[in-house]
Amino acid sequence: MSGEVDFAVHSMKDVPAEQPEGLTIAAVPERAPPNDVLVSRSLSKLHDLPEGSTVGTSSPRRIAELLRVRPNLRALPIRGNVDTRIRKLDAGNYDAIILAEAGITRLGMHSRIVERLPIEDFTPAPGQGFLAVVAHRDKKGVLKVLEPVNDLRSWAEAVAERAFMNEVGGGCKIPLGAFAQAQDETLRVLGSVISPDGSRRIDVTEEGNVRGADAAGRAAASRILGMGAAEIVRSWIKT
Repeated sequence: MSGEVDFAVHSMKDVPAEQPEGLTIAAVPERAPPNDVLVSRSLSKLHDLPEGSTVGTSSPRRIAELLRVRPNLRALPIRGNVDTRIRKLDAGNYDAIILAEAGITRLGMHSRIVERLPIEDFTPAPGQGFLAVVAHRDKKGVLKVLEPVNDLRSWAEAVAERAFMNEVGGGCKIPLGAFAQAQDETLRVLGSVISPDGSRRIDVTEEGNVRGADAAGRAAASRILGMGAAEIVRSWIKT
């Protein structure tokens, strides 16, 4: 905003739904893997972890998804960057942790991944795996320079996921997942809303055109809200 830099690179998950006045997402590079992954001390996969094992994650979405798939495990809060979380795991504070595959692979730690968790069970947070290049809306020269960085397929997927998130509402406190996938001109949006304890999950799939990514994301959100997700969102906001 002060003009000290021409653009900034963020994790898309950290970019607010509404940009400060004058700023815009100028480019979305090609997406990294969107999945959640499991890292465990015993090298056990999720379904092989013994009953009562502790799994580190502070994401309401991941906690709810974990409890739905393995209700006999214990989710414990964990903070810090990827390095810090893995150190806490290695120190014996947890039996396993759940991380974003994009973050761990960008740090060259792919060998620590024990299992890539399926999108159908662990639908990623909207924007997971994307980078967002943010610049001033009125700096046409900067926007022109950034054009080659933008991956049109990833751009459409990111727009659809953020549209779904914005339409459902509730922000990061809601156990909400969205995964959009572009194939040629077709854009498929998978959205999910899950109760905090994992007992109830509603999924929706919407297909649209890559040129109407925002509309596809909003259509998916409208459908899932009508299927009962609005009740889950309201109950979670109250807590």
